[in-house]
Amino acid sequence: MAQNETQEQTGIEVKEKLQPPSLYKVILLNDDYTPMDFVIHVLKKFFNKTETEAYDIMMAVHTQGSGVAGVFSFEIAEMKSAQVNMYSRKNEHPLKSVIEKEG
Repeated sequence: MAQNETQEQTGIEVKEKLQPPSLYKVILLNDDYTPMDFVIHVLKKFFNKTETEAYDIMMAVHTQGSGVAGVFSFEIAEMKSAQVNMYSRKNEHPLKSVIEKEG
């Protein structure tokens, strides 16, 4: 039965409210051992940042303790964070990323 047919029979109007999906930030965390060049490399490899964008984010990580690498749906943010963490471990760097709900 179509929505219009149901509405006509019951007299109840059905309103659909579609919420956009929540977004999540992938945040890189500062440490005292990961080289700055590696952080830039990770930002370019996993987040498609330009050299300048990657440098700016790396400096935020270095000076402020963390930096936002990107904002994504939950599944993509979770995947990218896991990729960064595994890649860093594989390359023997302690660089870590976490995800945080935006807003």
